[in-house]
Amino acid sequence: MQTFRVYQSLWAMERRRPDGQEWPLEQKLAMIRDAGFDGAGVRFFDYQYARAVTGFLREHGMTWQAQCYPQSVDDLKPIIEHVQDLGADHINLQADVRPYTLRECIPYIEGWQRLADDAGIALHIETHRDRMTTDLFFTLHLLDRFPALKLTADLSHYVVGREFAWPIDETNHALMRRIIDNAWGFHGRVASREQIQLQLDFPQNRKWVDLFMGWWEYGFKSWMARAGEDAALSFLCELGPPEYAMTGADGYELSDRWIEAQQMMRMARELWQRCAHEFSAAPVTEVRKRA
Repeated sequence: MQTFRVYQSLWAMERRRPDGQEWPLEQKLAMIRDAGFDGAGVRFFDYQYARAVTGFLREHGMTWQAQCYPQSVDDLKPIIEHVQDLGADHINLQADVRPYTLRECIPYIEGWQRLADDAGIALHIETHRDRMTTDLFFTLHLLDRFPALKLTADLSHYVVGREFAWPIDETNHALMRRIIDNAWGFHGRVASREQIQLQLDFPQNRKWVDLFMGWWEYGFKSWMARAGEDAALSFLCELGPPEYAMTGADGYELSDRWIEAQQMMRMARELWQRCAHEFSAAPVTEVRKRA
């Protein structure tokens, strides 16, 4: 049976307030556990940090994704060693390189994929600004060259990066569906054409929340048709600290991100349940057609 895991980003637990008040790591982990998240997104380049975090998560029956930011093929090797030692649902890779041409990307993609395949570890390439995948069109060219490439779809970056006009036209919807159809995980954030991160409850943001919910619904159903019977889909709530989060003149945020992260967790789970019900109720011929 396919399963759904909602994670909370530990980066998103940073407060970065003007008064300097931060939650200790132990408190952050307890908050994530007590809120009912399935696990967390964990930076794996610091072994001792990853060991401490994953030890807590494992002790409480939780799981995690291993996040990394390699600048070379070899940079992935210690991450893989850490995952072999500590475990992970998958490696989430932000390609911290900025090739000008598709040809320059090929050694990176092939090298990272070879290392992950040899280790038997799932590898997802995240869509993100100021990375190899910074531009929507460039990433679509990558998919032309690597049609089986597994992505972590953080769709917020392309809404801002391409500054889609409202309402989103069918051409841009189709481009985004190409990204989503290669998504094997999602990062949760709602953007507008000018802002990378919007407050979920502000009335003026409702249309953008609905847009992303529609894309995630399409993505969940697309994944259900592609993934194996025992596969797990992860959704990382990643509402980042300032300057991702908007602040007022006093430097304090305009909303409570921790409350919003829990709200997003509930929204994602409710959406998954609805998609799973609709997918399971579809005729066998329709399921095959989707696949």
